[in-house]
Amino acid sequence: MLDHGAAPPVDETTSRKTSGLSALTRRKPVERLVAEGGQGEGGSLRRSLSMWQLTMISIGATLGTGIFVVLGDAVPKAGPAVTLAFVIAGLTALFSALSYAELAGAIPVAGSSYSYAYATMGELVAWVCGWCLVLEYGVSVAAVAVGWGEYLNELLDGTIGVTIPAMLSSAPGEGGVINLPGLIVVLLAMVFLLGGARESAVVNTIMVFVKIAALVLFCAIGFMGFKSGNYKDFMPLGMAGVSAAGASLFFSYIGFDAASTAGEEAKDPKRDLPRAIMLSLLIVTVLYVLVAAVAVGAWNWKDFEGSEATLAAIMNDVTGQTFWGTLLALGAVISIASVVLTVLYGQTRVLFAMSRDGLVPKVFAKVNGKTGTPRVNTVIVSLFCGALASVIPLGKLVDATSIGTLFAFGLVNIAVIVLRYTRPDMPRTFKVPLGWLFPVLGFLFCAYNMFSLDAVTWVVFGCWMAAGLVFYFLYGMRRSRLATEASAEK
Repeated sequence: MLDHGAAPPVDETTSRKTSGLSALTRRKPVERLVAEGGQGEGGSLRRSLSMWQLTMISIGATLGTGIFVVLGDAVPKAGPAVTLAFVIAGLTALFSALSYAELAGAIPVAGSSYSYAYATMGELVAWVCGWCLVLEYGVSVAAVAVGWGEYLNELLDGTIGVTIPAMLSSAPGEGGVINLPGLIVVLLAMVFLLGGARESAVVNTIMVFVKIAALVLFCAIGFMGFKSGNYKDFMPLGMAGVSAAGASLFFSYIGFDAASTAGEEAKDPKRDLPRAIMLSLLIVTVLYVLVAAVAVGAWNWKDFEGSEATLAAIMNDVTGQTFWGTLLALGAVISIASVVLTVLYGQTRVLFAMSRDGLVPKVFAKVNGKTGTPRVNTVIVSLFCGALASVIPLGKLVDATSIGTLFAFGLVNIAVIVLRYTRPDMPRTFKVPLGWLFPVLGFLFCAYNMFSLDAVTWVVFGCWMAAGLVFYFLYGMRRSRLATEASAEK
């Protein structure tokens, strides 16, 4: 077993003089990444998560807003072929999940794809990947929180006959001043995370069971209103519509990699991380396709335009009663809250790893000795995500999240190929089958979905990446631990 209390020796990769291009491509050896696992400022993370809890973290981070809210935005783009769009998005996720599983078993650390890139492609690419993860996790927390407010209003309307006024439940530009529910759910998740990783995992597991039960209930009731005629014109907007919907629906799969951010808090990460990633993706994909098929069968695809709390509305329409829709809304409120909890967890752990490497301020790596969690990190990230959720519309958040995630996933597929070339004999508890075929397909699928997003999303992404590069060259490049250690060796 590795001694997590001792600092690993500085190797030739660290100690060589770094300047110019070599500074941008300096890599952090796999052995050092693993040896530093759990270490933070003033304490260490606790290894307390089992394979079951890791799987629940991934399901919790994935299964939620994508099917409860984004489905209503995707159907008008693809028509009944939205089921095909889910399959395309699922294949993209599957190829990337295989790559994640291989790397998680070989490099079981908290930084997820950021750490994988650091070990294979160098510091600059690792920074870009980490910056994309900040976009993926941070902005998706905000997007999920916005969707939570829609179902909270549906629940309140069905139980006590009142709703939160648009002024306090919608973002500016959508008829409101602040999305208060979005802010509240992020702050609630923050409170749970401050209690500890194991305690948060228990709460998340309960929430996951509730969300699965809610979706199974929808399928059972929605099937009673199934009309085969709704599938008559299967692809009314052509393959372009399917591609556009698939790119947006990829948001629904964001989060399956959340288990990889728990690499330093897992009991047996090399064995459990690959299993948790693959099992969670299988469960989520089956549920997504089933729910989408039933939803389109129960409603004409044109009726989805402009709908909110779509699944609850379908249940009300099929049964002629509000009770079942209200019950589903309750399940959705709990379900979406678990996504906020687990994705917020992932965001804090990525920043923890980046901070430990010196690329972002040290405060993000400070660990509370009592709870074994990065508490200051959690508070800062929660307040930032809560602020985003309170003022930015859902649609803009969804697409921005998707493009950042697709970029990071593409890099993970490349990292698998690079690590196989540079470290072919390194032990791997899981290996992607058929050589380089699946990682290459994973990269191509990510690129295809990225180019299916609109120009505005690309502009936002470009601005985000430009800001990140400015931060890296002004701060991270010089404060990197590898840089400071190399300077000390001179």
